[in-house]
Amino acid sequence: MILTLDIGNTNIKTALFDGQNMLAYWRISTSRTMTSDEYGIMLLNLFAHKGINPGVVEGIAVSSVVPTINFTIEHMCQTYFGMQPMLVAPGIKTGIHIKYDNPKELGSDRIANAVASYELYGGPCIFIDFGTATSFGALNAAGEFLGGAICPGLKVTADAIVDRTAKLPRFELVKPASVIGKNTVANLQSGILYGHIGMVKYLIQRMKEELSGECKVVATGGMALLVRDDAPEINILDGLLTLKGLRLIYEKNR
Repeated sequence: MILTLDIGNTNIKTALFDGQNMLAYWRISTSRTMTSDEYGIMLLNLFAHKGINPGVVEGIAVSSVVPTINFTIEHMCQTYFGMQPMLVAPGIKTGIHIKYDNPKELGSDRIANAVASYELYGGPCIFIDFGTATSFGALNAAGEFLGGAICPGLKVTADAIVDRTAKLPRFELVKPASVIGKNTVANLQSGILYGHIGMVKYLIQRMKEELSGECKVVATGGMALLVRDDAPEINILDGLLTLKGLRLIYEKNR
């Protein structure tokens, strides 16, 4: 079985796969101060809660956008699972051609998303990851990663406007009943959420034009549910896209 870990700025998403079947899925907070032992004990407890023996793990695949904890995670895998994890990095086999100016700059989570999007849904394809940042990627019919766009995520935008203003209150990220808000909180919710949705719809439209026609649009990430109902351009919602991509990359390199 393959254990996959997607280390993001806010959360670490992890799943255990038996072939294509996902047996377990967990989310834990990303902490730059936790030790390898703390991460290891936490994962062992999660395995125990599901009644799964950690000894079933045959391989570990990791993507990370937080380089400062990579050594900690590697040490944890070696100590608690007895193996060196496979980190998605330049030079690894992916099955896609990355046409970035400098492929080494491309985040490993976006590589995993690109692999999963093309393998599972085909091309041309636009994939969007609604996380700490909202990132877009574009694949053509030949499975070439052409590039994309990166925007501030919903939570980052909401935190920034509150932190940088003296009187605006903190608020919950939920969609108000109407775009024209009748109080300060509703104004903030409308501006952040519906403004983000408008940005997403516009970027999808422009990317489709540059891809010369219709294509599938796949969304993943914790904030995707807040956007999808108002963005019918999104055809597929796959919350496990990155982890599925890690499994696929592991299989290509085994």
